[in-house]
Amino acid sequence: MRWLVGWSSIAASFGTVGAVGHDDEGRTVHPVGSQLLWGDPDPLWAVGDWRPDEIRVITVATPEGAPTTRLAVLGCCGATDEQLRVGLLAARGGALRHLTAWPGSYTAVVQIGRRITVAGDLAGARPVFHTPWANGTAYATAALPLADLIEAQLDIGHLAALLACPETPEALGDGTPYAGVRRIPPGHALILREGSREITGYEAVASLAVAAPQTDPVSAVEGVRDALVEAVRARLTAPRHAPETLPPDPGPVPGMGPAERRAARGAPVPGIGSDLSGGSASATLALLAAGLPGLPGTVLGHGTGAGERLLAVTFNDLSTPGREDELERARVIAANPRLHHVVVAAGEEALPYASLENGPLTDEPAPSLVVAERHRRRLTAGSADHFVGHGARQVLDAHPARLADLLMDRRRRHLLRPVAALARAEGPSAHSLFVPVAVYRAARRLARTSYRTGLESAAALLPGANRYAPDLDTPAEASLAALTWSRPGPAARWLTGEALAEVAVRLQGAAIRPTSVQRPGEARARAALARHAADQRILEQAAEVRSQRLHAPFLDNQVVRAARSLPESLRVQPGARAAILRRVLAGAGIHDLPPGWGTPSQATSNAAGGLGLRTALPELIALFDAPLLADAGLIEARVVRKALRAASEGEPLPLDGLAALASTELWLRRLVTRRGTCWTGTAAPRQRAVAGGVVPARRTLQP
Repeated sequence: MRWLVGWSSIAASFGTVGAVGHDDEGRTVHPVGSQLLWGDPDPLWAVGDWRPDEIRVITVATPEGAPTTRLAVLGCCGATDEQLRVGLLAARGGALRHLTAWPGSYTAVVQIGRRITVAGDLAGARPVFHTPWANGTAYATAALPLADLIEAQLDIGHLAALLACPETPEALGDGTPYAGVRRIPPGHALILREGSREITGYEAVASLAVAAPQTDPVSAVEGVRDALVEAVRARLTAPRHAPETLPPDPGPVPGMGPAERRAARGAPVPGIGSDLSGGSASATLALLAAGLPGLPGTVLGHGTGAGERLLAVTFNDLSTPGREDELERARVIAANPRLHHVVVAAGEEALPYASLENGPLTDEPAPSLVVAERHRRRLTAGSADHFVGHGARQVLDAHPARLADLLMDRRRRHLLRPVAALARAEGPSAHSLFVPVAVYRAARRLARTSYRTGLESAAALLPGANRYAPDLDTPAEASLAALTWSRPGPAARWLTGEALAEVAVRLQGAAIRPTSVQRPGEARARAALARHAADQRILEQAAEVRSQRLHAPFLDNQVVRAARSLPESLRVQPGARAAILRRVLAGAGIHDLPPGWGTPSQATSNAAGGLGLRTALPELIALFDAPLLADAGLIEARVVRKALRAASEGEPLPLDGLAALASTELWLRRLVTRRGTCWTGTAAPRQRAVAGGVVPARRTLQP
């Protein structure tokens, strides 16, 4: 786990050389295992196993007595030193957007005198957290270190909102699972001036009164292509890293080659690699990385390196049938001579919910905790720098609520194809005849519903979510349920009435607060992207392989920004994501794609989730025998145990909701049993986050 941390305080100087930070009484405190980037009065540290090329500090020469002007960029950034200097000078004049326009995934921190600016990303994959501390403000890219710093208790209300409405920013607010630790929204920056804080957005907000000018579809797709190519190029041109030294190879093992022995020891392969699942997102990244032209030092300007082939990893779940077509597409794509194909086969040991007792403590809870072991097995066979296609669906696809945006712009004819596709997905039945009318009415109702009315209606319906929650079995039903300003999450049906009522109060409070309201479709799409990016961040921590870096270019700022320029009429068309990525590859000179490329594969994931739940049922029942969630007043243990048994017997229940409950309970247990703290020094916290290691009663946790 890697993070950065710093703070800004009222004091002009602590009277030290800046080797460590100090509180308001002059006592020392600094993070464990840290690297100081700059010192007092507003210190900044990088903590964790950062690579040398992942930390860049640029200082602009200023006249004697002028304020210090410097920029720290942490992560993979494709900008040159000169571009960083230009961006630093632009940020000094207030143009913060320049800090987010470079290729790659990174966090930028600017210091101009006593003013500190920390820019978050657009998706939310690199968030920024802050909390009051020592007559000032501490900030970090992880919430747990700040919680340790202030000895925070759990915010049970936030956990309730995370389970009840995970894709509703109004319910989550700017909170975290730790009381007193706040998060800045995606697309915003944190500005600190001698301890005082300000949160400002750096992206333009579209008007509700006037429709934004529609970008030409061809130029919009070209923008996505250029952004993806630059994102991949930023990773390929970065210095290569070999895995750190591991225990010696035990020698030949029957049935195991060198690659298998390396994976068994927990080491990735040196070089560049990529997922190759047979889907459109991972295939696009693998083909771009393998054949991207114009890279220096390559044979004829092609390939990932001189004589180097890209390692393409395909995961074959032997326990779940129905993946034959997907595996065949991956095999056809891997026939490319610049790809070295590796198939990782696994059975029941890699199903969801496997090996729940193993795994690190992550920064926050997320549903991906129950599939961490499944992903770790695939990633261990990958490379030191590994591409993943996560985020493509949320970045490129159209959220169903965007149909309401089309009606607001009087573009009714663009609803014909998506509505007809939903009707075909229902199959030949009498019900399918009414799907177009039902979807159109729902979209028109959402287009005519104001932001405040939508949230108030959701707040009124939320307390009854545990008594009645629709089963979203078909695409049409899921789309109809998504055509609203806010809807309960899949785990809401198992929360207590008290927990749901508290979340409803949050929604009612958000409804009356002034806000820069976006169009419903755009707002719902951004919320879904933020939720997925947060889950992806936790997955990287939970499935982390030492010496490996996961790269998700679809979550990069420049790719997200380019995708937002795609016309809504193009997004809502059936198969839009596959068509866009096909044109991206064609623009890069890649035309030969296997039949069925871009076919959705969500059904096999759901099947794996159900099988994993049945296999791990005894462990899950034991997990909820005396759950901490019940101690906090969020669930009733017997109700969840009954649901687990029913789901294992084939009753149609939302498996995503059960995964969210299991992940949150698992995270709580890991949190309260952890040892140590993130800080050391004479003023280091005496207790870790969740003081005393016990989840107190819910009524004692109100901030």
